[in-house]
Amino acid sequence: MKEKTKANVYKAFIGEAKAYFRLLAYAQKADEEDIPQVALLFRAIAEAERVHATRQMNLVRDLIVKDTDTNLELSFQREKSISENEYPDFLKTAEEEGETAAAMAFSHARDAEGYHAKLYERAIMNVIKDTVKEYHVCQVCGYVTDKRIPKKCPVCGAPPEQFKTIDS
Repeated sequence: MKEKTKANVYKAFIGEAKAYFRLLAYAQKADEEDIPQVALLFRAIAEAERVHATRQMNLVRDLIVKDTDTNLELSFQREKSISENEYPDFLKTAEEEGETAAAMAFSHARDAEGYHAKLYERAIMNVIKDTVKEYHVCQVCGYVTDKRIPKKCPVCGAPPEQFKTIDS
């Protein structure tokens, strides 16, 4: 694929992926406002946007998805970078501007991303190879653990019922 087209396909993928989540949020709002037909429309169009994003992702897949060792290393580096560099900057700005909800979201995400990096690092070192049967994801802050669901999330303090189990 030529460079300009490749860049456009990747840009379209990002836009479609964003549209998918935005439309799901719109559907939720329409449900809250008791407008089920509009909520249904938003969910249907969101699914169409997911189809578009998937097709575009498949076109640039070889640029993004490498072998598993490389994918683990890249994921580890990204999580480490965002938790150590980007989220602290986002957090600082939110605090300076008095945006406490955004500051809390950034703080939780920063801390959760640090845990994600540790999980990737363990995978890179083959510590978790064939031993992890499930992960538990906090639905409040995104903390992930391969241990038992904690009595309270170490990042945001959410109770056990806020965890979703991901298994094969």
